[in-house]
Amino acid sequence: MSVLESISIDMTIVLGSARIPIKQILKMGRGAMIPLDCGQDDPTLVYVNNELVARGRIRVNREQMSLEITDVVRKMRS
Repeated sequence: MSVLESISIDMTIVLGSARIPIKQILKMGRGAMIPLDCGQDDPTLVYVNNELVARGRIRVNREQMSLEITDVVRKMRS
């Protein structure tokens, strides 16, 4: 087992975001829809430990969702 295999990371996949009042959230029931601030062709953002590392596109094949990485973000050197 490699030392790297035991390291945990926090990965976040962001499809979009929404700003809605808590009052509206409390009224939501099963099947409620929350509109996001993006279109279906906008890139999905991939964050590792709160740092943007890639952009991608969501793919759906029957019941399975996956993320296709389309661009790896290069870290700027200071």
